[in-house]
This record gives sequence, structure tokens and C-alpha cells, in this order.
Amino acid sequence: MKKIIIFINIFLFSSLSAEQNIKFYLGKAVENNLQINAERKNLESAKQSKNISRSEFLPNITISGDQTSSTSSNQTNRQGNSIADSNLDTEKRTISVEQKIFSGFKGVNTFKKSELETKKANLKLLQTEQKTILEAAIAYFDLIYKFKNENFNNANLNLFERQVESDSARLQKGEITLTDMAQSESSLAGAKANLIKAKTELSSSKSNFERVTREQTPDIANLKDKVFLKLPNSLASSIELSKSKNISILISKLEYDISSKEYEIEKARLSPSASIEVSKSESNEFSSTIDQKDDETVKATITWPIIKGGENISSIKKSSFDKQRAQLLLQDTKDKIVTEISNSWSNYQSLKSVLEATKAQLKAAEIANEGITLEYDSGNSRTTLEVIQSRSLLLDARIAFAKAERDFMVSQFELAQQIGTLSLKLLK
Repeated sequence: MKKIIIFINIFLFSSLSAEQNIKFYLGKAVENNLQINAERKNLESAKQSKNISRSEFLPNITISGDQTSSTSSNQTNRQGNSIADSNLDTEKRTISVEQKIFSGFKGVNTFKKSELETKKANLKLLQTEQKTILEAAIAYFDLIYKFKNENFNNANLNLFERQVESDSARLQKGEITLTDMAQSESSLAGAKANLIKAKTELSSSKSNFERVTREQTPDIANLKDKVFLKLPNSLASSIELSKSKNISILISKLEYDISSKEYEIEKARLSPSASIEVSKSESNEFSSTIDQKDDETVKATITWPIIKGGENISSIKKSSFDKQRAQLLLQDTKDKIVTEISNSWSNYQSLKSVLEATKAQLKAAEIANEGITLEYDSGNSRTTLEVIQSRSLLLDARIAFAKAERDFMVSQFELAQQIGTLSLKLLK
């Protein structure tokens, strides 16, 4: 019985932990995202295009048959004598096999091009997955930040409500002035306005979270608010790793390779091509004098296009320009990625420092507020304005620290996406 209870507890705890884990919701976003599912279909389509290009190397087999019925009437011979009407029913069945022998390497390059397009479709799928993971991570951490922001503002409102009650009693005793009371009431009104704004932002964040993950908003208080990604230790290693991992660079390389194959395909259109065809046919009641006939035919064909009104030469030139364009875009993509990774790395390091700074700011604000509040409540020389200012600084410090946590978490995902390593396996 104890084993059963332990098993149930472990099962419930594991399920709860999974639903509180960011990896669970990122996985749901990847699973349910419509753009990712569309790219999966595009990949399957590219695989079929690869099979289509492979078919050029295989023989074509054709089976055909026809049946003809003819009636001859009003027939006369050379002497002008009438000949009896006749009917002729002809059946013919043919099977032919055609095999291309040489096509100027057009078929080989077409097949290689389809292989490259399949790889490109796979990279497009991976790129969409990374984009979805980043979008879901932003929605996840933004949800936590907006939830904390609402709690901070709600707690701040409660403090000011109690302060207004306390100041009202102190005003009657003559311990504070009407000015102090007005300051407390003004701060209370401001706290109410800030809470309304925080609730609106949280509601918007919930809608965005559900849109991205296609899951109901969970109990936000139990969500894990920290995650660490395995990232390079330096900017140089990040840039070096991106050369082999960044999806945009890899796609740009494939586009250049595809344009090279298209150039080879266009050149092959000027080359001779050869094919051989073997056919066999059977005919019944072929004519009035031949009842049955079998034919076997072997035909070899060689074609060599010479000129097509300048179309073939212009097509080669066009594909050459497309190849040069793809090469320039590849270099531009490499340069652009270096800049973007440098910016992401700087942002990541900067936000790490901001996180530490806001943490120290929050600690100092908590100590200051606690001391000023105690001095104010004990009737010391602290004024109402000083208490309000300390509470405002504490609220700002709490919100700033929560935002810094959110921004730092997101910066890890953004840097990983720029490098090209962002995946669910990268999460720790």
C-alpha cells in the first residue's frame, strides 16, 4: 500500500513539475505552431521533388492500346463493277520502354539541386522552430514579470491604504498636518492607477502566452522563473560557432549552391542528349489480307539543340547573374550575422551586469524603506513625504529587478538563436 501511495505522489509531483517547467510550454509551442506545421509539409513536398528528379534516371514504360472499327461501302473496282461492303475491326496493343542515356549532365545536376532544396526546407523548418522557441520564451518570462509587477503594485496599494488610515488617526491627534494627509491620499490614488495598469498588462500578457503556446495560462506563481542555456564563453567563440550553426548563413550557402546547380542545368541545355526506345506491338485484323501482325522496334535518338532564337544563351547568362547575386548575398549575410551576434553578446553581458546592479539596488531600497518606516511609525523626525519616497523607490527597485531578470533570461535565448544553437535540448 505504501508503494502505491509513493508511486502516486511521485507521479503527481512529476506532472506538476513538468507543467511548471519552461521546457514543457516551449515544447507545446513547437508542437502546436501552425507555421512549423506548414514548414513540415513543405519539407515533405521537397522530398517528393527529390523523388521526381530521381525518376529521370529510370526507364519510362508505356502501355497503350486502341481499337478501330471501319466500314467500307460503295466500293468499285477498276472496271467499275461494284464490290460488296466490308467491315474491319482492328485491335492494337503496344508496350514501349524508353531510357535516357545522356542529357548533358542535366539530370545529375537536377537531382543534386533537389537534394539541396530538401536540405534548405529542413533548415527552414529548424529556423521556424527556433523563432517559435524564442517567441514562446519571451511570452513565458513576460508573463512571470507582469505577474510580479501586479503583485508589487497590489502590495504597494495595501501599504498606502493602511498609511491613509493611520495618517487619518494621527491627523485627528494633531501628530501630522493636512499637507501630510494630502500627500498620503495622493500616493494612494497613484497606487490605484498603477495597479489598474499592471492588471491590464498582465491580462494582455496572458492572451499573448495562450496565443503562442496554445495552452491555458497556468498558475503563474508556481512557474519556474530561471533557466540557463549552454552558451559560449566569449564573443569570438560565439562568432566562430555561428559559422557552422547559424541558420541564416546555412540557408544562404545552400541558396548559392542551388544557383550553381541551376547554372549547370542551363548549360546542359546546349549539350546533346541521347535516348533509346524499345517497343513491341500486336495488331489483330490489320487489313483485309493480314489477320495478325507483331512488330518490334528499336529506336535510338540523338538531339542537339543549336539555337532557339537566343533563348538558351540568355538563360545561361541569367543563371550566371543569379549565381553571382547569391554569392554576394551570402557574404552580406555572414557580415550581418557577425554584427547581430556582437550586439546580442553585448546585450547579454550588459543585462547580466544590470541584473546584479538592480539586485543590489533592491537590497538597499528594502533596508532604507524598513528603517524610514520604523522611524516614521515611532514618531521620529521622518516626514510623510520621506516615507512615500522610500516606498516609491522600493517599488521601482522591485519592478526593475523583476524586469532585469526577464530581460536577462530572454537575452540568453536571443544569443542562442543568433548563434544557431537554440533548441529544447539546450535548456538546463
